[in-house]
Amino acid sequence: MSFFGSLNISASALTAQRLRMDLISENIANVDTTRAANGGPYQRRTPLFEEVQGSFDDYLNEAFFAGTAIEADVLGSDGRMGLGVRVASIATDGTPGMRKYEPAHPDADADGYVVMPNVNIVTEMVNMISASRSYEANVTALGGTKTMIAKTMEIGR
Repeated sequence: MSFFGSLNISASALTAQRLRMDLISENIANVDTTRAANGGPYQRRTPLFEEVQGSFDDYLNEAFFAGTAIEADVLGSDGRMGLGVRVASIATDGTPGMRKYEPAHPDADADGYVVMPNVNIVTEMVNMISASRSYEANVTALGGTKTMIAKTMEIGR
């Protein structure tokens, strides 16, 4: 794997975690939204991540290095190169929201209850801390790769 492959992997993780943070922010912003586009209360949304599969270049490397001593170093133990992460889809959490007694609310039913969004602030805050830490870890990995590139350039001087 080249240095640029490492940079691309870190960049894909940064993009994925930024989207995760955007969705968390959207969930928190809509914690009291009782009328969403679907007509009911807002439904919590979460990203579903998946590994980025190999490109033509990866399959070419696999064929080129097959049976050589450096095959495991280049391809990994399972014979594939990791290329990062991407958001496969954005899932809507289908769990029902809490019913809250507010007879004066415009969205209250005949018994005076309003169905609230299924967003839990504590869960969202924990997810926000996790996304922030993942983002920071990938920034650190990106910085480490940049340092390695700079040190490699110094060798040629």
